[in-house]
Amino acid sequence: MFGRLLTFAGGIAVAALVIPDLASSYLSKPDTRGSGKTAEIGAIPATTAKHASGKAVVLEADRSGHFFGDFRINGRTERGLVDTGASTIAINVSTARRLGLSTGTLAFNVRVGTANGEVAAARAKLAKVEIGGISLRDVDAFVLPDKSLSGTLVGMSFLSRLSSYRVEDGALHLVR
Repeated sequence: MFGRLLTFAGGIAVAALVIPDLASSYLSKPDTRGSGKTAEIGAIPATTAKHASGKAVVLEADRSGHFFGDFRINGRTERGLVDTGASTIAINVSTARRLGLSTGTLAFNVRVGTANGEVAAARAKLAKVEIGGISLRDVDAFVLPDKSLSGTLVGMSFLSRLSSYRVEDGALHLVR
């Protein structure tokens, strides 16, 4: 039962990364409304942190309603899509290598559902995940094949360890 739930959550998480790619022609123009800064990465505009003070960070939603942030994972900056429907942080093999994980020792023995069908994923532990003044150690993650995941997904293995997180007026508030 837990395996099915994990597979379902993984599928939802990966779909959250695939759907923005399908709408890339719509999203290719950065949103200039509001006071948040925007940066274009590939075909997906990603908002930067609007406010980052102490142990609180506010991320503005992009045009499609997604929340992106610049996270420092194991000392390296990675653009991440925050997804409350994902059970863990999800990264691909190339990102895992960049973050210093030994991909040769990963056991791809967890089946997760994606928009492209089921794929094997490996459990991993990220030494440190940070955004703004928020910093967490030993955060659970899944590593997926590059072809199955094009970006970094920040799920509940990060969010559940915060004091709070909420969406209000088109912004995601993260508090440690």
